[in-house]
Amino acid sequence: MKIDTICIIDDDPICVYGTKILLNRNSFFGSDILVYEDGYEALVNLTSLSKTEEGFPDVIFLDLNMPVMDGWGFLDEFVKLPLKKKPHIFVVSSLFGPKEVKKGKSYGIIDDFISKPLVESKLASIFERVMGKSENIID
Repeated sequence: MKIDTICIIDDDPICVYGTKILLNRNSFFGSDILVYEDGYEALVNLTSLSKTEEGFPDVIFLDLNMPVMDGWGFLDEFVKLPLKKKPHIFVVSSLFGPKEVKKGKSYGIIDDFISKPLVESKLASIFERVMGKSENIID
């Protein structure tokens, strides 16, 4: 599997910037990085992309705490989209615990929870997992 498009849904410009640098420094994926500052903006744009599935992300990095529509609100609506191919969704957040992990599992589409900041070793583990080489992500 080739990873062509990655989507970052996060309102923290420093985290977005750091994630983009990590992605651009590595050869794990193609060249497209979509960035949305809140769940609503992401939902509107991804819904549009889902109609043709052209340019639809293979991987989504989703923050939980954002203005307008948080990560939970995004997930509530995203699971309703009639997608042929589901993206790998990783919650990347500074605050989560067992309660959030349990809630996340109820959606059935979250691959894992990752603590911010995303670092190179975690990114490598994510891509190994997505490409089927490994089953576990080490935090």
